[in-house]
Amino acid sequence: MPLKYALIHEWLTPKATGGSELVVQEILNHINADLYALIDFESSNPKSYLYQRQIGTTFLQNLPYARNGIQKYLPLLPLAIEQLDLRQYDVILSSSHAVAKGVITTPEQLHICYCHSPMRYAWDLTFDYLQQSQLGNGVAGWVTRYLLHRLRQWDVLTANRVDYFIANSEHTARRIWRCYRRKSTVIYPPVNVEAMPFLAQKEDFYLIVSRLVSYKQVSLIVRAFNQLQKPLVVIGTGPQMKYLRKMANSHIQILGWQPDDVVKKYMARAKAFVYAACEDFGIALVEAQACGTPVIAYGAGGALETVQDIRSYIDTGTGIFFKAQIEAALVEAVEKFEMYQNAFNPEYLRSHASQFSRQVFSDRYLNFLDKCSKKRPSLE
Repeated sequence: MPLKYALIHEWLTPKATGGSELVVQEILNHINADLYALIDFESSNPKSYLYQRQIGTTFLQNLPYARNGIQKYLPLLPLAIEQLDLRQYDVILSSSHAVAKGVITTPEQLHICYCHSPMRYAWDLTFDYLQQSQLGNGVAGWVTRYLLHRLRQWDVLTANRVDYFIANSEHTARRIWRCYRRKSTVIYPPVNVEAMPFLAQKEDFYLIVSRLVSYKQVSLIVRAFNQLQKPLVVIGTGPQMKYLRKMANSHIQILGWQPDDVVKKYMARAKAFVYAACEDFGIALVEAQACGTPVIAYGAGGALETVQDIRSYIDTGTGIFFKAQIEAALVEAVEKFEMYQNAFNPEYLRSHASQFSRQVFSDRYLNFLDKCSKKRPSLE
């Protein structure tokens, strides 16, 4: 008798289009699983691959303004995810960057969690969250800190509900160990390398594609290029849009949100792709390399696993790192890049990116799932 699969993700909305959603899509391409989420506004979206699909949700679906994001209901997320009744399934697959791994399972079920990141609100971005939500001061600040403390406790507790962890990078695997003291297997997320247009001849501008939020450090890039007086194109939207447009000099274009085909064209034509955030993996960095476009990136996190600094790999370099998230370090890296720019091999960049393709992901993920299932005789 075939096994019954359930796949759980945090939220499915038109604004959620990052790497975690690509993982969900790729899993569904290969596994016949029922899909669950805290909220779902994609099955009613005619442009979505989930259009008219049956998706199980929670009480958060009906709360005011849920469509625009449920981070505002952060204290309710653990309660909501625990209301999903998944007892009818043999295998639980969670795609988790917040609370999806916290679903309640039975001893007879197999639970495999693809962890994009331990919950950032509770761990790495605690103080950013307090500052940006304006809940860091006074009585509200103490209440919020207490709720985050309890959220961390719940997050660690629910790590014990997972049989096997998959991490999206070695960087994330170290964070999983630090937060949960659990080992994990690294399977890089799928990048649609084949869909990225390749151009060997580049134009005279730099590019950043990112959500315009503080931890992405786009303001650092804009300030550095103000100093450099070199052309920069910024694609993306977010709460820092007005702030960035106000600070940017005339040689910097801030285009806001753009459709995928426009983003791909800019990515293929750019002299280099610039990135200043510490990402768990960083799909955009791989997409740029698939276009034959070198990367100038902050040398931390997943970038260290996807980019090869040309100063260390003179024949196979795919970018240049800068060591600190400060303007002077980025300015120096851009100047170094221009010294080396003729040494980059666009064809090699494309080849290098292919190791992170959708096919590589699906092969490794399905093989891992098969091995884990065989270790659980009750599922045979």
